[in-house]
This record gives sequence, C-alpha cells and structure tokens, in this order.
Amino acid sequence: MLKGIDPILTPDVLHALCSMGHGDEVAIVDAHYPADAAGRSSSIGRVLRLDGVDSARAIRAVLSVLPLDSFVSHPAERMQVDNEPEMLPHVQREAQAEVDTAAGRPELFAVIARKDFYERAKKTYCVIITGETRGWGCFIFKKGLETSPDAPRTEGHTTTAQWTA
Repeated sequence: MLKGIDPILTPDVLHALCSMGHGDEVAIVDAHYPADAAGRSSSIGRVLRLDGVDSARAIRAVLSVLPLDSFVSHPAERMQVDNEPEMLPHVQREAQAEVDTAAGRPELFAVIARKDFYERAKKTYCVIITGETRGWGCFIFKKGLETSPDAPRTEGHTTTAQWTA
C-alpha cells in the first residue's frame, strides 16, 4: 500500500494516469458502457477496471492524483441524457460535487451527446470502467499541469536569462 494514494486506484490505473501528458484525456464510464471497444481504441489499448466502485467514488480517486487542465474552458465533460441536455441525473450531480471539490471551485461539466461521447472515448488516453449501475455515469477529464510554487509564470515569453536567474 502506498501512503497518500487512494487504495481503490489499481496499479494499472495509476500507471495510466501517470503516463498521461498535459492535455491527454481519461474516460470514466459506468457499467453499462461498451468500454471494451473504447478501451481497445484508446492509447492504452485496453479497458482499465475499478469494479465495485460508483462513478463519484472513482472520480474522487482519479482526481486525487490527476490535475484538471486549466488551459481549457471545460476540462470535465459529462454524457448528455438523450434529448435532454439540461437534465442532470443524480449520478451526475454526485460527480459534479467531486469535481468541484477537487478543483477547489465550481467547475461545470460541458455536455457531450451520447453518440459523440462514444467517439470521443475511443480517442482518450485510457478508459476506466466502474461498477456504477445507474445510467449516465460517463465522464471525460482532461489532464492538466501540477506546477511547483517556483515554476516560471506563463504570462508572456520567458527568456533564457529568466530561467537561469
């Protein structure tokens, strides 16, 4: 067991999340999702599993080690309920609370139509299937940067002199 690492994160999931780069995406999907096909098309090439875990718990664990991208307007996306873009099922409200907590502020989900979600998930770095049995528990997150306090600022251009000073 590792200190400070959520115990539900399997070695395979940790390896995938660590291997992701800035801007790569992870799909976290419910037990009804056709995850095997999407997983085979992902960069990892296979589906990763968090069996017995609901969507909110999986998101909490993943976001405990994965920073959300601050360079895009919506680093968190949810699958839209068919023909009801404003509907927010309980499973998605629970996920929203986990995202807000991890971000330290409200970070509203963008909405992806179900058919578009299927195509997007195939292009992610990895697909993690959960044990979530409620429908619409499908999400995509874009990995950001975790910078140290002494990291150079991104405002304007940085010269070599600023890096070595």
